[in-house]
Amino acid sequence: MSASSGAGSSGSAGKRTVVGDVEDTRYGAVQVELVLSGRTITDVIALQVPNRERRDIEINDQAVPILRQEVLSAQSAKIDAVSGASFTSSGYAWSVQSAIDKAGL
Repeated sequence: MSASSGAGSSGSAGKRTVVGDVEDTRYGAVQVELVLSGRTITDVIALQVPNRERRDIEINDQAVPILRQEVLSAQSAKIDAVSGASFTSSGYAWSVQSAIDKAGL
């Protein structure tokens, strides 16, 4: 994890990162970090996703890029769940929302 995970956010006023809360799901923790340029979300980095079982890894290898793109397109946590990854989708959205709240967006 980056140094920003302890403080919640870091970087200059133009580009910064904000770490969302850890969301516990039925299959494990989900946590994301948002990369912001001004008030625009430019990237979403999954810091934690469920990975206890091989199937968790397979599901999340497919779901996380889709969820990332949904957030980038929507510029919010109001995203559609990925079929077959509903728990990860929910945890991802909640972690994104907490990062958005911390960023004051």
